[in-house]
Amino acid sequence: MPFDPLRAAIRFGTGLSPVQPPPESVAAMLRPLSGRDEIARQFPIPPFGEARPTLVEWYEAGRAKRAARGSAQEKAARDAQNKLSAAASALAWRNFATSLARGVAAPEGGLHERLVRFWADHFTTRAQVQAWRHLITPYVEEAIRPRVAAPFEELLIAVTTHPAMLAYLDQARSTGPNSRAGRRGGGLNENLARELLELHTVGVDGPYDQADVRELAELLTGLSWSPARGLEYRPDRAEPGAETVLGTTFSDRASFDTIREALRMLARHPATARHMARKIAVHFVADDPDEALVATLETVWRDSRGDLLAVTATLLEHPAAWAPEPRKIKQPYGFVQSALRALGVAPQAIAGLGTPDLRRQLYQPLMRMGQPWERPPGPDGWSEAAEAWVTPHGMAARIDWAMNTPSALLDDLPDPRAFVRVAVGADAPEALVFAARAAESRAEAIGVVLSSPAFQRR
Repeated sequence: MPFDPLRAAIRFGTGLSPVQPPPESVAAMLRPLSGRDEIARQFPIPPFGEARPTLVEWYEAGRAKRAARGSAQEKAARDAQNKLSAAASALAWRNFATSLARGVAAPEGGLHERLVRFWADHFTTRAQVQAWRHLITPYVEEAIRPRVAAPFEELLIAVTTHPAMLAYLDQARSTGPNSRAGRRGGGLNENLARELLELHTVGVDGPYDQADVRELAELLTGLSWSPARGLEYRPDRAEPGAETVLGTTFSDRASFDTIREALRMLARHPATARHMARKIAVHFVADDPDEALVATLETVWRDSRGDLLAVTATLLEHPAAWAPEPRKIKQPYGFVQSALRALGVAPQAIAGLGTPDLRRQLYQPLMRMGQPWERPPGPDGWSEAAEAWVTPHGMAARIDWAMNTPSALLDDLPDPRAFVRVAVGADAPEALVFAARAAESRAEAIGVVLSSPAFQRR
């Protein structure tokens, strides 16, 4: 295997750093996936169950404000809701900064942080209303981060049954037409079932049809959540009878156990192995990945029943994953995070940025580059295709950020002669080395390096 420590950090991690050495081996890259999560300990993000304000607090404040309208208590109720809104906004900004800081501080190249972002995108959710805007990162922290090296079925169950996913895909509204509740009104919602099949497991080209979508949607009825109780099962909404999905008939006893059994079947399905093997190879290696790499990942996925640690190790051990030519363009978030890492910006400084600086220097630039934080365009997440990011507007935003933001974040910019090797590696193109040295100012030199194709690609 042609292991390359610099390529390891750039292609599979969060980039090169003047502070964090690149990984020495695949074993070193995998090490942070086992044992205690030190980066999460150093830069904490509250899991969903601990994030404040809670949904109960939010909705109770809204009810109190409506009830107090026109009374002497109206101002106090409005002030109380505004206080919660400010707390939610502060947590949302802090979560954004902390997520960036983790990638900058990550040891052994940052594979763990890349995996968290990959699976967070695969299981995309988005805040549909204000009450959820500070809870998407906590959903990732609770459901995804602890399971990026677990069996896929554990990750799938945790995500599918999480209130954030159930709220995003309107599962609480789904009612079996022949259930007790269904006879009083309501209807079947197929959103969760469709995304489970089309995006999360067997894939859009998988062996399912509309009948499978409907049967799975009926099987999922009863799965619900509430702000006060979180995840819950509503037997009164469950469609009676047995459902058949992808040729497998499940128990006619509606329960959480039946839902978990169906999710395990989907996780272990051969089509899921094919779909996920290609998606992993596309994300980490190339938009048109080597077919031998995809086939090997598929085989390991199938044989290990989706053991994500085994699949990740196989990816890192395959020769095709180490092809010398960079074949992926960094998405805006990855570009900014790797630039911060290359610049040696202290992760504590990133985590401690105030809201105005976060907004001006990091959040708004990501919006202009086309990837606003936690605001994907749909359930299928962000595009992997290079043409989605290599646009005149998007590249102009990257260049503008590269030329102007580093000097706003650092009092002393690094020496350009050293920085080009730190950011791109020892085999930096000579033309780029010359351009950095010939720049009229240190800020311009840094901008030239960060704007270069050599840095933009991985």
